Amino acid sequence: MLIHGDAAFSGQGVVGETLNLSSCPVSRGRTIHIVINNQVGFTTAPESARTSFYSTDVAKMIQAPIFHVNGDDPEACARVARLAFEYREAFQRDVVVDIVCYRRHGHNEGTIPATPSLRCTRSSIN
Repeated sequence: MLIHGDAAFSGQGVVGETLNLSSCPVSRGRTIHIVINNQVGFTTAPESARTSFYSTDVAKMIQAPIFHVNGDDPEACARVARLAFEYREAFQRDVVVDIVCYRRHGHNEGTIPATPSLRCTRSSIN
């Protein structure tokens, strides 16, 4: 299991390399990537920061399932975590859980806490 921030998942090259390693015969893709998507890493809107809406879209390069879940719904988070684990065990492939939440106390003194542009009410498979 690897835990990422939203900006690190789409912005660090090592994440892409780790995802590519999942298709190697030795690795066999068994990683659950958990992305804490609180939009702290980006100082601009998602449409201006990257070419896709979701920071987790980089996982599409290996056709990994991406589960988006509302971080304010603990039961949904638990269900998605269980589903991700069962998927990994059944198919021996990487899986991504994108926990969409917001900055309750702001990023720093100059930032006002705000809900993200994406509000998930139910978990969904992308």
